[in-house]
Amino acid sequence: MTVLHDFIRALPKAELHIHIEGCIEPELMFHLAERNGIKLKYPSADSLRNAYRFENLQDFLDIYYAGSSVLLYEQDFYDITWAYLLKAQENNILHTEVMFDPQAHTSRGVPFSAVIGGIYRALVDGYEKLGISFRLILSFLRHLSAEDGFKTLEEAVPFQGWITAVGLDSSEKNFPPDLFADLFEKAIEMGFLTVAHAGEDGPPEYIWAALDLLKASRIDHGNSAIQDSDLVDVLGIYEIPLTSCPISNLKLKLIQSMADHPLKEMLDRGIKVNVNSDDPAYFGGYLNDNFIAVADALNLSKDEIVHLVKNSFEASFITDGEKRAFLKKVEEASCY
Repeated sequence: MTVLHDFIRALPKAELHIHIEGCIEPELMFHLAERNGIKLKYPSADSLRNAYRFENLQDFLDIYYAGSSVLLYEQDFYDITWAYLLKAQENNILHTEVMFDPQAHTSRGVPFSAVIGGIYRALVDGYEKLGISFRLILSFLRHLSAEDGFKTLEEAVPFQGWITAVGLDSSEKNFPPDLFADLFEKAIEMGFLTVAHAGEDGPPEYIWAALDLLKASRIDHGNSAIQDSDLVDVLGIYEIPLTSCPISNLKLKLIQSMADHPLKEMLDRGIKVNVNSDDPAYFGGYLNDNFIAVADALNLSKDEIVHLVKNSFEASFITDGEKRAFLKKVEEASCY
């Protein structure tokens, strides 16, 4: 499979589902903790990495938010974003749409301006120095109240020109999309696009609600869509993208094996599904790793891989002209 793996690595790509707080490798986390005088409960980076064995989504989220505790200053957010961008360059990512969780930081007293300032400054540097274009997505934490979300939305106003869309993440259980309908309505009034995590560990009804109530133009994960044939038809007809994260799904035991992943069935049934890495530092796989994992397990052809890559660019929030330019690069690379 080496030839196919090399083909995957050589393709220019877009990534649409990446949580910047999920890109803190253990070594960087320890560096930031030492710099900021924070004591972690793990004695070494290796021991922390060994703790990344999650039984479910909530187990992961617990350590994810604990890891965010090392982020205190604008430079910290710059550093984790720059570290991701270097990985993105290694994975031949030409465009990325980065999600960030301001509530995980402002709740600890970190100013909103420090959070977005560091992330945005690194993304601009990444564009200028590495040639990686970007969009920024503010994600609301669904385990917090909609009222708290409104406060965060207000804090975002001075930086509105930096943010393309708002999203909804964290555990779905007991937190259906309808709890946030008014919040998303306000965000839409302000001019933001919307996305939402739905159907990761939640039912197809959550995907319907994200579409109907939150007006999501993309669904993050969306695995359970395949359980509802009417929903599959709607996703295909209206070309509503699903940002799939295969290794994340496997590590969180949302699937039993990579061979069980619904990605190929989604592709075959006309859904604009694409491949992403989610929280790669925690799940042990960046974008190329995710492509290789599903290509091997699902016996994907080169044409199917190219289709998935094109889906990512087509589902992005860039202009039509930018999409055409990127898709031309994909076509050129896929001919070799």
